[in-house]
Amino acid sequence: MADLLPDVDSLIARLADAIRSQLAPDTALVGIYSGGVWIAERLHRLLNIATPLGMLSITHYRDDFSRIGLHPQVKPSHLPFDVEARHIILVDDVFYTGRTVRGAMHELFDYGRPASIKLAVLVNRGGHELPICPDFTGVYHEIPPDQSLTLSRENDGSLIITLA
Repeated sequence: MADLLPDVDSLIARLADAIRSQLAPDTALVGIYSGGVWIAERLHRLLNIATPLGMLSITHYRDDFSRIGLHPQVKPSHLPFDVEARHIILVDDVFYTGRTVRGAMHELFDYGRPASIKLAVLVNRGGHELPICPDFTGVYHEIPPDQSLTLSRENDGSLIITLA
């Protein structure tokens, strides 16, 4: 994978640079479990955002829930701020069909009506099925449908993206 994509840290730095100029004073970062949360944690530090970091679990908002069932390690969502009228940057690791982001937006609206939602992704891999597009992208790299990209966190905290 190293020959296909820049390392994860440089992609996160690229995302931070792109986001920095568009930050409103009341912006909140919300990561989608699990890879999106890992990236959002780093962006939160790099951008020095005062609002606490939010985390979303979209397990119950998936449109393939009846097919795949409940994941045994579901984490609860945690939004330690008022969503109403707030600018939100939703963060995910790999953007593919758009269905994960659709589920995340549905859950956000259960908490209130944000002023705006922008999407930041580490990798946009193409293959979109819904009219959703990232506002901030670390890198666009088209991946064939029979392959997947996975972000993992090592014991030392480093993030690695692999192609399978």
